[in-house]
Amino acid sequence: MPANLPPMYFDAEKRFREAKTPESKIEALEEMLTIMPKHKGTDKLRADLRRRIAKLKEQAQQKKGGARRDDAFMIEKEGAAQVAVIGAPNTGKSALVAALTNASPEVAEFPHTTWKPTPGMAPYENIQFQLVDTPPITRDYLDPWMADLMRRADMLLIILDLQDDPLQQLEETLAVLKELRIFPEGSPVPGDLKKTPFFKKTLVVVNKVDSENHMEDYQAFLELAGLNLPSIGISLRAGSNLKGLLRLLYELSGVIRVYTKVPGKEPNKAAPFVLPKMTTLGELAGRIHKDFVSKLKFAKIWGRAVFDGQMVQKDYFLQDGDVVEIHM
Repeated sequence: MPANLPPMYFDAEKRFREAKTPESKIEALEEMLTIMPKHKGTDKLRADLRRRIAKLKEQAQQKKGGARRDDAFMIEKEGAAQVAVIGAPNTGKSALVAALTNASPEVAEFPHTTWKPTPGMAPYENIQFQLVDTPPITRDYLDPWMADLMRRADMLLIILDLQDDPLQQLEETLAVLKELRIFPEGSPVPGDLKKTPFFKKTLVVVNKVDSENHMEDYQAFLELAGLNLPSIGISLRAGSNLKGLLRLLYELSGVIRVYTKVPGKEPNKAAPFVLPKMTTLGELAGRIHKDFVSKLKFAKIWGRAVFDGQMVQKDYFLQDGDVVEIHM
């Protein structure tokens, strides 16, 4: 399909070619992006313009000494955990985030559609996970800010395309992470590493398991990869196993849900405290109010590891689903 670009677009393009500063170039590119009609014939061109804008912005920041970062690339954590969705081009990162969250990343059948991180909240029962769609990872190019985003994230979700050499995709993605000193939890670290490594909970999601035959291919991939990381096969096309993916994210997140109540009333099961595993009653009291730690006498607990209303002290380790009634 032809692009059918209007004359104003070519005027802006001329200003881009004649621009002497990154700021002027960015202004011209953004104008070209605004003027350009939005249809299938311009999809690749719009994606290319966005990549060029992002690269120029990064170069401009580096020339300023890197003292500040573009706010668009700084994602504040929300929800039970921040999950960076990473992988090779066209594996389905944006489609996955769009399917599970309230975000609307651009989804297309050509590579490098995503040019900046796009967060969205994925609900799981009564909590939410923050999924962050990211530009593709390749050995040839990685946006400079991506290392910081992945190092700050609570978890990494590596998505692979079952129908396009998933073994190579996995090997290249892990190799890039290794160069950035980012390692899945439990992975060996090179003995000659001179700087601090970053260990991340990591989930491998294999997309395009669209049929029974593809399920057999997925099992073969697991055997060939010798994968020692948590993995799940999904089909974004069919919308299958997405609930299983969210359940696995929860299991890997290392968090528990705890509910509080006042004597004589029921707990609000829609608003749990989301806490790390091995959190004590005393630590929960401090989360509620700093004065509660010193005033806490005991608590009554309803849960799977205790009998209903059992009295516990500050050093009790809370369990997932516990209902806590604090007494001071």
